[in-house]
Amino acid sequence: MAEDQLTPRAENFSDWYNEIVLKAEMADYSPVRGCMVVRPYGWTLWENIQQGLDRRFKETGHVNAAFPLFIPMSFLEKEKEHVEGFAPELAVVTHGGGEKLEEPLVVRPTSETIIGYMYSKWIKSWRDLPVLINQWGNVVRWEMRTKLFLRTAEFYWQEGHTAHATEDEAREETLRMLDVYADFAINDAAIPVIKGIKSETEKFAGAVMSTTIEAMMGDTKALQSGTSHYLGQNFAKAFEIQYTDQGNQLQYCHTTSWGLSTRMIGAIIMTHGDDKGLVLPPKLAPIQLVMVPIFRSEDEKTLVMPVADRIFSELKAAGIRVKMDDREEVTPGFKYNDWEMRGVPLRMEIGPKDVEKNSVALARRDQPGKEGKTFVSQENIASTVASLLVDIQAALLAKATAFRDSNIHNPKDYNELKKVVQDGWAFSWWCESKECEAKVKEDTKASTRCIPLERQPGGEGACIVCGGKSTRKVYFAKAY
Repeated sequence: MAEDQLTPRAENFSDWYNEIVLKAEMADYSPVRGCMVVRPYGWTLWENIQQGLDRRFKETGHVNAAFPLFIPMSFLEKEKEHVEGFAPELAVVTHGGGEKLEEPLVVRPTSETIIGYMYSKWIKSWRDLPVLINQWGNVVRWEMRTKLFLRTAEFYWQEGHTAHATEDEAREETLRMLDVYADFAINDAAIPVIKGIKSETEKFAGAVMSTTIEAMMGDTKALQSGTSHYLGQNFAKAFEIQYTDQGNQLQYCHTTSWGLSTRMIGAIIMTHGDDKGLVLPPKLAPIQLVMVPIFRSEDEKTLVMPVADRIFSELKAAGIRVKMDDREEVTPGFKYNDWEMRGVPLRMEIGPKDVEKNSVALARRDQPGKEGKTFVSQENIASTVASLLVDIQAALLAKATAFRDSNIHNPKDYNELKKVVQDGWAFSWWCESKECEAKVKEDTKASTRCIPLERQPGGEGACIVCGGKSTRKVYFAKAY
Protein backbone atom coordinates (compact mmCIF):
# COMPACT_ATOMS: atom_id res chain seq x y z
CA MET A 1 0.00 0.00 0.00
CA ALA A 2 1.40 3.43 -0.96
CA GLU A 3 2.36 5.70 1.90
CA ASP A 4 -0.37 8.22 1.09
CA GLN A 5 -3.10 5.57 0.87
CA LEU A 6 -5.39 4.69 3.72
CA THR A 7 -6.18 1.25 5.05
CA PRO A 8 -9.58 0.51 3.44
CA ARG A 9 -12.53 1.15 5.77
CA ALA A 10 -13.94 -2.31 5.14
CA GLU A 11 -10.61 -3.95 6.00
CA ASN A 12 -9.93 -2.24 9.34
CA PHE A 13 -12.19 0.64 10.34
CA SER A 14 -10.11 1.54 13.41
CA ASP A 15 -6.83 1.79 11.47
CA TRP A 16 -8.59 3.74 8.71
CA TYR A 17 -9.87 6.25 11.29
CA ASN A 18 -6.51 6.71 13.02
CA GLU A 19 -4.71 7.17 9.70
CA ILE A 20 -7.23 9.72 8.43
CA VAL A 21 -6.89 11.88 11.55
CA LEU A 22 -3.10 11.97 11.15
CA LYS A 23 -2.84 12.21 7.34
CA ALA A 24 -5.52 14.90 7.03
CA GLU A 25 -3.62 16.80 9.74
CA MET A 26 -6.61 17.01 12.06
CA ALA A 27 -4.71 16.05 15.21
CA ASP A 28 -1.56 14.36 16.48
CA TYR A 29 -0.51 12.40 19.52
CA SER A 30 0.75 14.34 22.53
CA PRO A 31 3.81 13.41 24.62
CA VAL A 32 1.33 13.17 27.53
CA ARG A 33 -0.34 9.75 27.45
CA GLY A 34 -3.94 9.84 26.28
CA CYS A 35 -3.90 13.51 25.28
CA MET A 36 -4.03 14.98 21.78
CA VAL A 37 -2.70 18.00 19.92
CA VAL A 38 -5.42 19.47 17.72
CA ARG A 39 -3.76 20.78 14.56
CA PRO A 40 -4.93 24.00 12.82
CA TYR A 41 -7.12 22.19 10.26
CA GLY A 42 -8.87 20.23 13.03
CA TRP A 43 -9.15 23.32 15.21
CA THR A 44 -10.75 25.32 12.40
CA LEU A 45 -13.36 22.59 12.07
CA TRP A 46 -13.91 22.81 15.84
CA GLU A 47 -14.24 26.62 15.59
CA ASN A 48 -16.95 26.17 12.94
CA ILE A 49 -18.73 23.68 15.22
CA GLN A 50 -18.44 26.19 18.07
CA GLN A 51 -19.93 28.96 15.95
CA GLY A 52 -22.87 26.81 14.87
CA LEU A 53 -23.65 25.87 18.45
CA ASP A 54 -22.88 29.23 20.07
CA ARG A 55 -25.28 31.01 17.74
CA ARG A 56 -28.02 28.56 18.72
CA PHE A 57 -27.25 28.91 22.44
CA LYS A 58 -27.51 32.70 22.27
CA GLU A 59 -30.74 32.49 20.28
CA THR A 60 -32.22 30.50 23.18
CA GLY A 61 -31.16 33.10 25.77
CA HIS A 62 -27.89 31.61 27.04
CA VAL A 63 -24.76 33.62 27.84
CA ASN A 64 -21.13 32.51 28.08
CA ALA A 65 -18.92 32.65 31.18
CA ALA A 66 -15.75 30.94 32.44
CA PHE A 67 -15.20 28.95 35.63
CA PRO A 68 -11.96 27.61 37.18
CA LEU A 69 -10.12 24.56 35.93
CA PHE A 70 -9.37 23.44 39.51
CA ILE A 71 -12.12 22.20 41.80
CA PRO A 72 -11.70 21.49 45.57
CA MET A 73 -11.98 17.75 46.21
CA SER A 74 -14.57 18.44 48.92
CA PHE A 75 -16.90 19.87 46.26
CA LEU A 76 -17.05 16.61 44.36
CA GLU A 77 -17.64 14.67 47.56
CA LYS A 78 -20.79 16.68 48.33
CA GLU A 79 -22.79 14.86 45.66
CA LYS A 80 -22.29 11.16 46.46
CA GLU A 81 -23.49 9.63 43.18
CA HIS A 82 -21.52 12.22 41.20
CA VAL A 83 -18.18 11.53 42.88
CA GLU A 84 -18.68 7.76 42.64
CA GLY A 85 -19.35 8.09 38.93
CA PHE A 86 -16.20 10.12 38.26
CA ALA A 87 -13.79 8.73 40.89
CA PRO A 88 -11.86 6.41 38.52
CA GLU A 89 -11.34 9.23 36.00
CA LEU A 90 -10.12 12.05 38.26
CA ALA A 91 -6.77 13.80 37.85
CA VAL A 92 -5.85 15.25 41.26
CA VAL A 93 -3.34 18.00 42.09
CA THR A 94 -1.73 17.53 45.52
CA HIS A 95 1.17 20.01 45.33
CA GLY A 96 1.45 23.62 44.19
CA GLY A 97 4.27 26.15 44.47
CA GLY A 98 6.55 23.45 45.81
CA GLU A 99 4.34 22.68 48.79
CA LYS A 100 1.65 20.16 49.62
CA LEU A 101 -1.82 21.68 49.28
CA GLU A 102 -4.10 21.83 52.31
CA GLU A 103 -6.83 20.29 50.17
CA PRO A 104 -6.30 18.34 46.93
CA LEU A 105 -7.65 19.99 43.78
CA VAL A 106 -9.36 18.05 41.02
CA VAL A 107 -8.71 19.07 37.40
CA ARG A 108 -12.29 19.49 36.26
CA PRO A 109 -13.93 16.45 34.70
CA THR A 110 -17.12 18.55 34.44
CA SER A 111 -18.23 21.67 36.32
CA GLU A 112 -21.57 20.99 38.03
CA THR A 113 -19.98 21.30 41.49
CA ILE A 114 -18.04 24.54 41.17
CA ILE A 115 -20.82 26.19 39.17
CA GLY A 116 -23.32 24.99 41.78
CA TYR A 117 -21.22 26.68 44.46
CA MET A 118 -21.22 29.96 42.51
CA TYR A 119 -24.96 29.75 41.81
CA SER A 120 -25.57 29.44 45.57
CA LYS A 121 -23.90 32.85 45.95
CA TRP A 122 -25.65 34.51 43.04
CA ILE A 123 -29.22 33.21 43.34
CA LYS A 124 -31.32 34.67 46.17
CA SER A 125 -34.79 35.39 44.79
CA TRP A 126 -37.20 34.04 42.18
CA ARG A 127 -36.36 37.26 40.29
CA ASP A 128 -32.81 35.91 39.73
CA LEU A 129 -34.14 32.90 37.80
CA PRO A 130 -33.63 31.31 35.38
CA VAL A 131 -29.83 31.40 35.18
CA LEU A 132 -28.74 30.26 31.70
CA ILE A 133 -24.94 29.99 31.42
CA ASN A 134 -22.62 28.10 29.08
CA GLN A 135 -18.85 27.79 29.10
CA TRP A 136 -16.38 26.72 26.44
CA GLY A 137 -13.28 25.00 27.75
CA ASN A 138 -11.35 21.82 28.34
CA VAL A 139 -11.86 19.00 30.83
CA VAL A 140 -9.78 16.05 32.00
CA ARG A 141 -11.01 12.47 32.50
CA TRP A 142 -8.26 9.91 33.02
CA GLU A 143 -9.28 7.53 30.27
CA MET A 144 -7.33 4.27 30.02
CA ARG A 145 -8.26 3.38 26.43
CA THR A 146 -7.96 6.45 24.24
CA LYS A 147 -8.67 7.34 20.60
CA LEU A 148 -8.08 10.74 19.00
CA PHE A 149 -11.20 12.95 19.24
CA LEU A 150 -13.42 10.09 20.45
CA ARG A 151 -11.98 9.43 23.88
CA THR A 152 -8.98 11.33 25.21
CA ALA A 153 -7.79 12.19 28.73
CA GLU A 154 -8.19 15.89 27.92
CA PHE A 155 -10.80 17.14 25.49
CA TYR A 156 -12.52 20.37 24.48
CA TRP A 157 -16.21 20.98 24.82
CA GLN A 158 -18.98 23.29 25.90
CA GLU A 159 -20.97 22.69 29.05
CA GLY A 160 -24.21 24.49 29.76
CA HIS A 161 -25.47 24.86 33.33
CA THR A 162 -28.87 26.31 34.15
CA ALA A 163 -30.94 26.90 37.28
CA HIS A 164 -34.75 27.12 37.34
CA ALA A 165 -37.58 27.71 39.78
CA THR A 166 -39.59 24.61 38.88
CA GLU A 167 -39.15 21.04 37.70
CA ASP A 168 -41.28 21.69 34.62
CA GLU A 169 -39.04 24.59 33.54
CA ALA A 170 -35.87 22.55 34.07
CA ARG A 171 -37.20 19.53 32.17
CA GLU A 172 -38.31 21.83 29.35
CA GLU A 173 -34.78 23.30 29.22
CA THR A 174 -33.25 19.80 29.13
CA LEU A 175 -35.30 18.85 26.07
CA ARG A 176 -34.85 22.28 24.43
CA MET A 177 -31.07 21.86 24.50
CA LEU A 178 -31.36 18.30 23.20
CA ASP A 179 -33.32 19.76 20.28
CA VAL A 180 -30.55 22.33 19.75
CA TYR A 181 -27.96 19.56 19.56
CA ALA A 182 -30.08 17.50 17.18
CA ASP A 183 -30.71 20.54 14.95
CA PHE A 184 -26.98 21.23 14.79
CA ALA A 185 -26.02 17.59 14.14
CA ILE A 186 -28.61 17.09 11.40
CA ASN A 187 -28.45 20.47 9.64
CA ASP A 188 -24.78 21.44 10.07
CA ALA A 189 -22.90 18.14 10.51
CA ALA A 190 -25.29 16.16 8.22
CA ILE A 191 -25.47 13.41 10.85
CA PRO A 192 -28.97 11.94 11.29
CA VAL A 193 -28.95 11.55 15.07
CA ILE A 194 -31.68 9.96 17.16
CA LYS A 195 -32.91 11.82 20.25
CA GLY A 196 -33.69 9.76 23.30
CA ILE A 197 -33.48 9.07 27.02
CA LYS A 198 -30.63 7.13 28.62
CA SER A 199 -31.34 4.14 30.84
CA GLU A 200 -30.75 4.38 34.60
CA THR A 201 -27.50 2.46 34.11
CA GLU A 202 -26.24 4.69 31.31
CA LYS A 203 -27.33 8.08 32.69
CA PHE A 204 -24.96 10.81 33.89
CA ALA A 205 -23.73 10.44 37.48
CA GLY A 206 -25.94 12.62 39.69
CA ALA A 207 -28.71 13.16 37.11
CA VAL A 208 -32.41 12.40 37.48
CA MET A 209 -32.77 12.04 33.71
CA SER A 210 -30.16 11.99 30.93
CA THR A 211 -31.06 12.58 27.30
CA THR A 212 -28.81 12.00 24.32
CA ILE A 213 -28.33 12.29 20.58
CA GLU A 214 -27.08 8.95 19.24
CA ALA A 215 -25.41 8.61 15.84
CA MET A 216 -24.54 5.59 13.73
CA MET A 217 -20.96 5.54 12.48
CA GLY A 218 -19.75 4.04 9.20
CA ASP A 219 -19.01 0.70 10.89
CA THR A 220 -22.57 0.69 12.39
CA LYS A 221 -21.32 1.31 15.94
CA ALA A 222 -23.17 3.96 17.94
CA LEU A 223 -21.62 7.20 19.15
CA GLN A 224 -23.14 9.26 21.94
CA SER A 225 -22.71 12.68 20.34
CA GLY A 226 -24.16 15.11 22.87
CA THR A 227 -26.07 14.87 26.16
CA SER A 228 -28.52 17.00 28.12
CA HIS A 229 -29.34 16.22 31.75
CA TYR A 230 -32.11 17.12 34.18
CA LEU A 231 -30.33 17.13 37.55
CA GLY A 232 -33.40 17.63 39.71
CA GLN A 233 -32.49 19.22 43.05
CA ASN A 234 -29.50 16.92 43.68
CA PHE A 235 -26.81 19.55 43.14
CA ALA A 236 -29.03 22.34 44.48
CA LYS A 237 -29.29 20.52 47.82
CA ALA A 238 -25.58 19.64 47.86
CA PHE A 239 -24.59 23.28 47.28
CA GLU A 240 -27.51 25.13 48.87
CA ILE A 241 -28.75 26.69 45.62
CA GLN A 242 -31.90 28.25 47.06
CA TYR A 243 -34.23 31.10 46.25
CA THR A 244 -37.09 32.88 47.97
CA ASP A 245 -40.28 32.31 46.01
CA GLN A 246 -43.15 34.77 45.48
CA GLY A 247 -44.75 33.56 48.72
CA ASN A 248 -41.50 34.38 50.55
CA GLN A 249 -40.73 30.67 51.08
CA LEU A 250 -37.21 29.27 50.64
CA GLN A 251 -37.02 26.73 47.79
CA TYR A 252 -34.29 24.66 46.15
CA CYS A 253 -33.63 25.28 42.46
CA HIS A 254 -33.94 22.65 39.77
CA THR A 255 -30.80 22.48 37.61
CA THR A 256 -29.69 21.14 34.24
CA SER A 257 -26.39 20.55 32.47
CA TRP A 258 -25.64 19.70 28.86
CA GLY A 259 -22.50 19.20 26.79
CA LEU A 260 -21.09 18.49 23.33
CA SER A 261 -17.38 17.96 22.72
CA THR A 262 -14.63 17.53 20.11
CA ARG A 263 -16.00 13.97 19.86
CA MET A 264 -18.30 15.54 17.22
CA ILE A 265 -15.24 15.79 14.95
CA GLY A 266 -14.81 12.02 15.28
CA ALA A 267 -18.50 11.60 14.46
CA ILE A 268 -18.13 13.65 11.26
CA ILE A 269 -15.07 11.65 10.18
CA MET A 270 -16.68 8.25 10.84
CA THR A 271 -20.08 9.14 9.35
CA HIS A 272 -18.95 10.64 6.05
CA GLY A 273 -15.33 9.60 5.40
CA ASP A 274 -14.33 7.14 2.66
CA ASP A 275 -11.23 5.31 1.44
CA LYS A 276 -9.82 8.53 -0.02
CA GLY A 277 -10.05 10.42 3.28
CA LEU A 278 -12.33 12.92 4.93
CA VAL A 279 -15.62 14.03 3.43
CA LEU A 280 -16.65 17.21 5.21
CA PRO A 281 -20.13 18.76 5.22
CA PRO A 282 -19.94 22.18 3.50
CA LYS A 283 -21.52 24.06 6.42
CA LEU A 284 -18.61 23.09 8.70
CA ALA A 285 -15.71 22.49 6.29
CA PRO A 286 -12.71 24.77 7.02
CA ILE A 287 -12.30 25.11 3.24
CA GLN A 288 -15.45 24.79 1.12
CA LEU A 289 -13.76 25.02 -2.27
CA VAL A 290 -10.14 24.62 -3.34
CA MET A 291 -8.99 26.14 -6.63
CA VAL A 292 -6.34 24.30 -8.66
CA PRO A 293 -4.99 26.41 -11.53
CA ILE A 294 -3.37 24.23 -14.22
CA PHE A 295 -0.54 25.41 -16.48
CA ARG A 296 2.62 23.90 -18.00
CA SER A 297 4.49 27.02 -19.06
CA GLU A 298 4.94 30.66 -18.11
CA ASP A 299 2.71 31.69 -21.04
CA GLU A 300 -0.08 29.43 -19.80
CA LYS A 301 0.42 30.70 -16.26
CA THR A 302 0.08 34.30 -17.50
CA LEU A 303 -3.17 33.29 -19.20
CA VAL A 304 -4.68 31.26 -16.32
CA MET A 305 -3.71 33.08 -13.11
CA PRO A 306 -5.49 36.44 -13.70
CA VAL A 307 -8.76 34.55 -14.35
CA ALA A 308 -8.22 32.29 -11.34
CA ASP A 309 -7.50 35.32 -9.14
CA ARG A 310 -10.65 37.06 -10.35
CA ILE A 311 -12.82 34.00 -9.61
CA PHE A 312 -11.11 33.60 -6.22
CA SER A 313 -12.05 37.20 -5.33
CA GLU A 314 -15.64 36.66 -6.47
CA LEU A 315 -16.03 33.55 -4.35
CA LYS A 316 -14.45 35.15 -1.31
CA ALA A 317 -16.68 38.22 -1.66
CA ALA A 318 -19.70 35.89 -1.71
CA GLY A 319 -18.67 34.46 1.68
CA ILE A 320 -17.42 31.11 0.37
CA ARG A 321 -14.43 29.69 2.26
CA VAL A 322 -12.04 29.30 -0.67
CA LYS A 323 -8.38 28.30 -0.93
CA MET A 324 -6.07 28.82 -3.92
CA ASP A 325 -3.58 25.98 -4.30
CA ASP A 326 -0.94 27.63 -6.44
CA ARG A 327 1.93 25.34 -5.41
CA GLU A 328 4.23 24.78 -8.39
CA GLU A 329 6.47 22.10 -6.86
CA VAL A 330 3.75 19.41 -6.98
CA THR A 331 1.53 18.07 -9.77
CA PRO A 332 -2.21 18.73 -10.14
CA GLY A 333 -2.81 15.02 -9.42
CA PHE A 334 -0.95 15.31 -6.12
CA LYS A 335 -3.11 18.31 -5.21
CA TYR A 336 -6.32 16.44 -6.04
CA ASN A 337 -5.35 13.57 -3.72
CA ASP A 338 -4.18 15.97 -1.02
CA TRP A 339 -7.46 17.89 -0.91
CA GLU A 340 -9.54 14.73 -1.22
CA MET A 341 -7.76 13.45 1.91
CA ARG A 342 -8.76 16.67 3.69
CA GLY A 343 -12.38 16.34 2.61
CA VAL A 344 -12.82 19.70 0.88
CA PRO A 345 -16.39 19.58 -0.54
CA LEU A 346 -15.61 21.13 -3.96
CA ARG A 347 -12.53 21.36 -6.16
CA MET A 348 -12.29 23.84 -9.03
CA GLU A 349 -9.86 23.19 -11.89
CA ILE A 350 -9.01 25.93 -14.34
CA GLY A 351 -6.56 25.59 -17.23
CA PRO A 352 -5.90 27.33 -20.57
CA LYS A 353 -8.79 25.57 -22.35
CA ASP A 354 -11.18 26.60 -19.56
CA VAL A 355 -10.06 30.21 -19.94
CA GLU A 356 -10.76 30.02 -23.69
CA LYS A 357 -14.20 28.52 -23.13
CA ASN A 358 -15.04 30.87 -20.21
CA SER A 359 -15.66 27.77 -18.07
CA VAL A 360 -14.26 25.88 -15.07
CA ALA A 361 -14.36 22.25 -13.97
CA LEU A 362 -15.99 21.50 -10.61
CA ALA A 363 -15.41 18.18 -8.83
CA ARG A 364 -17.60 17.10 -5.89
CA ARG A 365 -15.83 15.32 -3.03
CA ASP A 366 -18.94 13.29 -2.17
CA GLN A 367 -19.05 11.86 -5.72
CA PRO A 368 -15.53 10.66 -6.60
CA GLY A 369 -14.57 10.14 -10.21
CA LYS A 370 -16.28 11.31 -13.39
CA GLU A 371 -19.82 11.30 -11.98
CA GLY A 372 -18.96 14.15 -9.61
CA LYS A 373 -17.26 16.34 -12.22
CA THR A 374 -19.02 19.02 -14.26
CA PHE A 375 -18.00 21.93 -16.48
CA VAL A 376 -19.79 25.19 -15.74
CA SER A 377 -19.68 28.75 -16.99
CA GLN A 378 -17.60 31.35 -15.18
CA GLU A 379 -20.65 33.62 -15.27
CA ASN A 380 -22.40 33.77 -11.89
CA ILE A 381 -19.83 31.29 -10.57
CA ALA A 382 -20.41 32.25 -6.94
CA SER A 383 -24.11 31.37 -7.09
CA THR A 384 -23.32 28.11 -8.97
CA VAL A 385 -20.85 27.12 -6.25
CA ALA A 386 -23.20 28.13 -3.43
CA SER A 387 -25.97 26.03 -4.96
CA LEU A 388 -23.67 23.01 -5.33
CA LEU A 389 -22.57 23.29 -1.69
CA VAL A 390 -26.23 23.14 -0.65
CA ASP A 391 -26.69 20.02 -2.81
CA ILE A 392 -23.62 18.35 -1.28
CA GLN A 393 -24.82 19.10 2.26
CA ALA A 394 -28.22 17.54 1.51
CA ALA A 395 -26.66 14.54 -0.26
CA LEU A 396 -24.41 13.74 2.72
CA LEU A 397 -27.38 13.78 5.09
CA ALA A 398 -29.48 11.64 2.74
CA LYS A 399 -26.69 9.09 2.33
CA ALA A 400 -26.02 8.87 6.09
CA THR A 401 -29.75 8.55 6.81
CA ALA A 402 -30.18 5.75 4.28
CA PHE A 403 -27.18 3.92 5.74
CA ARG A 404 -28.50 4.29 9.28
CA ASP A 405 -32.01 3.13 8.44
CA SER A 406 -30.76 0.12 6.48
CA ASN A 407 -28.76 -1.02 9.52
CA ILE A 408 -31.50 -0.74 12.15
CA HIS A 409 -33.37 -4.02 12.61
CA ASN A 410 -36.41 -5.35 14.47
CA PRO A 411 -35.27 -8.79 15.67
CA LYS A 412 -38.07 -11.28 16.29
CA ASP A 413 -36.41 -12.90 19.33
CA TYR A 414 -33.35 -12.73 21.59
CA ASN A 415 -31.25 -15.06 19.44
CA GLU A 416 -31.80 -12.82 16.45
CA LEU A 417 -30.96 -9.72 18.54
CA LYS A 418 -27.60 -11.27 19.45
CA LYS A 419 -26.81 -11.66 15.73
CA VAL A 420 -28.14 -8.23 14.71
CA VAL A 421 -26.02 -6.22 17.16
CA GLN A 422 -22.79 -7.75 15.87
CA ASP A 423 -23.08 -5.47 12.85
CA GLY A 424 -26.04 -3.13 13.31
CA TRP A 425 -28.61 -1.77 15.76
CA ALA A 426 -31.60 -3.57 17.22
CA PHE A 427 -34.78 -1.60 17.96
CA SER A 428 -36.63 -3.77 20.46
CA TRP A 429 -39.14 -3.85 23.27
CA TRP A 430 -37.41 -3.74 26.66
CA CYS A 431 -38.87 -4.09 30.15
CA GLU A 432 -36.37 -1.45 31.41
CA SER A 433 -34.86 -3.79 34.00
CA LYS A 434 -31.15 -3.56 34.75
CA GLU A 435 -30.93 -7.36 34.67
CA CYS A 436 -32.08 -7.63 31.05
CA GLU A 437 -29.84 -4.71 30.06
CA ALA A 438 -26.83 -6.36 31.74
CA LYS A 439 -27.56 -9.71 30.06
CA VAL A 440 -27.48 -8.12 26.60
CA LYS A 441 -24.19 -6.41 27.42
CA GLU A 442 -22.64 -9.59 28.79
CA ASP A 443 -23.79 -11.72 25.86
CA THR A 444 -23.06 -9.28 23.03
CA LYS A 445 -21.08 -6.25 24.31
CA ALA A 446 -23.98 -4.12 23.07
CA SER A 447 -25.54 -1.54 25.38
CA THR A 448 -28.81 0.35 25.45
CA ARG A 449 -28.18 3.54 23.49
CA CYS A 450 -31.43 5.39 24.11
CA ILE A 451 -35.17 5.07 24.48
CA PRO A 452 -36.12 7.29 21.52
CA LEU A 453 -38.40 10.25 22.12
CA GLU A 454 -39.86 9.76 18.64
CA ARG A 455 -40.78 6.62 16.64
CA GLN A 456 -42.22 4.85 19.69
CA PRO A 457 -44.85 2.41 18.38
CA GLY A 458 -47.26 2.91 21.30
CA GLY A 459 -49.18 0.15 23.04
CA GLU A 460 -47.41 -2.74 24.74
CA GLY A 461 -44.97 -5.43 23.72
CA ALA A 462 -42.90 -8.26 25.16
CA CYS A 463 -39.33 -7.56 26.32
CA ILE A 464 -36.91 -9.01 23.76
CA VAL A 465 -34.80 -10.49 26.58
CA CYS A 466 -37.19 -11.86 29.22
CA GLY A 467 -40.60 -11.68 27.52
CA GLY A 468 -41.98 -9.49 30.29
CA LYS A 469 -44.38 -6.60 29.77
CA SER A 470 -42.87 -3.61 27.97
CA THR A 471 -44.24 -0.19 27.09
CA ARG A 472 -41.25 1.30 25.25
CA LYS A 473 -38.71 0.24 22.65
CA VAL A 474 -34.97 0.90 22.95
CA TYR A 475 -31.95 0.84 20.66
CA PHE A 476 -29.31 -1.78 21.45
CA ALA A 477 -25.91 -1.37 19.77
CA LYS A 478 -22.20 -1.65 20.25
CA ALA A 479 -20.75 1.78 20.89
CA TYR A 480 -17.60 3.85 21.04
